[in-house]
Amino acid sequence: MTTALTRRSDRRISPVFVGILAVTAVTGWATWSGFAEQAGLAVFLFVTAAWIVSLCLHEYAHARTALHSGDISVGAKGYLTLNPLKYTHALLSIVLPVVFVIMGGIGLPGGAVFIEHGRIRGRWRHSLISAAGPLTNVLFAVVCTAPFWLDALDGVPADFRFALAFLALLQVTAAILNFLPVPGLDGYGVIEPWLSYKIKRQVEPFAPFGLLLVFALLMLPAVNREFFQLIYSVMDSLGVHGLDRYCGESLYRFWQDTSEYCQVSP
Repeated sequence: MTTALTRRSDRRISPVFVGILAVTAVTGWATWSGFAEQAGLAVFLFVTAAWIVSLCLHEYAHARTALHSGDISVGAKGYLTLNPLKYTHALLSIVLPVVFVIMGGIGLPGGAVFIEHGRIRGRWRHSLISAAGPLTNVLFAVVCTAPFWLDALDGVPADFRFALAFLALLQVTAAILNFLPVPGLDGYGVIEPWLSYKIKRQVEPFAPFGLLLVFALLMLPAVNREFFQLIYSVMDSLGVHGLDRYCGESLYRFWQDTSEYCQVSP
């Protein structure tokens, strides 16, 4: 087994990740119970902590798939511990995604962990390694929206429902952005093994600027409108409709005026 070639300490879950999970659980309980005097603050902490958990799982999925595909170096790099401080691009993987959520309510794709592709044989394996991250966001979105599409919202407090809706919106956004076939994003990593050597050489210089190009395009009103129309269509298909999404984002940005249409805890 490939995992037998990694030390047990390389696969031990980091206390840092356990701490983030604990914050997610405590603030999730505070959001559910209405324990916090400021509901928006509880939602902010809950969604932010859960978002960081999803980012860690996204990077872990890349690393774990790479491990089983032949790259045993991911263990020594600390990628299997779920410690966000161990990622090659901690700024891109954790800090910037959190900042973008706070500033704009958009799920920014994280920077991928460093995989030694020379250790991996087979184009399908390379594609699967790239796809594993955004597929984690898809799974996270399915879990967050389950109460909605299962029509199991009876007894779920409004604040918690709104928080789940906004968290799901972030996951759907991250998954769609990550799957774009743009150099530097996971979507391009999925198709890259199937491209000719000539095309890969021509595209390679643009890889560091792929994400910047995507966000530059999203600043164009027409592109932004179509992109979010796609996001909202996906959310609607999952049973999460406009009011829940809007109120979730309003609660998350507790420092701004909360919409009068949202039922929030006193």
